[in-house]
Amino acid sequence: MGTLQQIHNWSLVHHPRWLVVIRVALGLCLIYKGISFMFNSVHTHQLLYNTIFSSSADAIIIIITWAHLLGGVLIIIGLLTRWAVLLQIPILVAAIIILANEYGIFASGAELPFTTIIFLLLVFFLVEGGGPLSLDNYFRLNPK
Repeated sequence: MGTLQQIHNWSLVHHPRWLVVIRVALGLCLIYKGISFMFNSVHTHQLLYNTIFSSSADAIIIIITWAHLLGGVLIIIGLLTRWAVLLQIPILVAAIIILANEYGIFASGAELPFTTIIFLLLVFFLVEGGGPLSLDNYFRLNPK
């Protein structure tokens, strides 16, 4: 049995039901940020202006917006949960680096702590998976 299968089996046995609420809240936060990027792209442009991503800021904003929207929906319903989380992690790492460089680690704004908490939850659900109340588990138990 491979390491990934052992992690999956462990997470199914040790997954409390209240973690579903946190998974759904995480998905909703990602959808919220996707909508925020959609309607407030000027602020995101300003953040990306002084980075190596400044030349392709428009494309990056579109990719991040759709990745957050799609990933949020997939995390909420628990479909391809680990893949959706894996898609979000590089985006959040880049966001933490950009926000820490722009505002400083101890800035008074709420963006950096919010982004860090979302990142930690993503890492948690990368290991934990969707759990027993997810479409991942449903399709695993009912292969057809």
